[in-house]
Amino acid sequence: MRMNLSVCTISFRHQLIALSDIATWAQQHGFTGIELWGAHAINLEPEDQFDAAWLGSLGLEVPMISDYLPLEGSEVRALRHLERLCHLANRWEAPKLRTFAGNRGSAVVTREERKAWVARLRNLASLAAAHGVQLVVETHPNTLADTLASTRQLLEEVDHPAMGINFDVLHVWEAGDDPLESLRALAPKVCHFHLKNIDKRENLGVFAPANVYAAAGSRDGMVPLLEGAFDYRTFLQSLGSMGLLDASLEWFGPDVKNVLARDCREISALTDNPHPAMQAKDPYSSIAV
Repeated sequence: MRMNLSVCTISFRHQLIALSDIATWAQQHGFTGIELWGAHAINLEPEDQFDAAWLGSLGLEVPMISDYLPLEGSEVRALRHLERLCHLANRWEAPKLRTFAGNRGSAVVTREERKAWVARLRNLASLAAAHGVQLVVETHPNTLADTLASTRQLLEEVDHPAMGINFDVLHVWEAGDDPLESLRALAPKVCHFHLKNIDKRENLGVFAPANVYAAAGSRDGMVPLLEGAFDYRTFLQSLGSMGLLDASLEWFGPDVKNVLARDCREISALTDNPHPAMQAKDPYSSIAV
């Protein structure tokens, strides 16, 4: 098993650092791609010099743009926002758009709400497909993809070939599900991984969006990937011969460059990758597991 590892621009959300500097640093430290936060992709829209060709000249790609599409309120507005994101995805030649399956947990959403959310997701997936983009739902607390059972049900309900899963390993573990068993159950819909860790289960709340996105939010408990409560070493080694997988290191804490560079080195060594900056580009950027 090998991994195409990307750095997330959201890791630099509170720093004064240009995309060109992030890209040069990422290329120098063994990353193969940059996952663009939707807000960053939108704000780069007027900057014509930044696109897939420019990034490709550095040997990098954008595997995914990550944003948040509302499942309530105006569907016209949601579709309009998705269309803009799809145009940006095409500009960056990004094959995937990440979203959340709502903003409340599967245990509290009513049957009628779930039905409406599923219908919205199906329409969003259809529009994304029309632009040649895959809509990717993240496994995440307080969404319809907050447990394995609900995520499997969601895939069956939406029943659209353009909808996939961004497998956030830590959040699957947080839900009490076994990540390896969940991965097997959700394949082949899993097309991307988010990788992050925590020092102990009691601190998982630090990843709540309201805290993570706040400049003054707590970062207590965030640790490098192989030092946390979830055993990534065993998980990654258990992936065996799954081929080439797309993954992003999702770091929200301090000392961004040093932590990410170290995690990239350690994962590359653990998965028997040659240094990503040295390996030939595989023609397949994403292989379902």
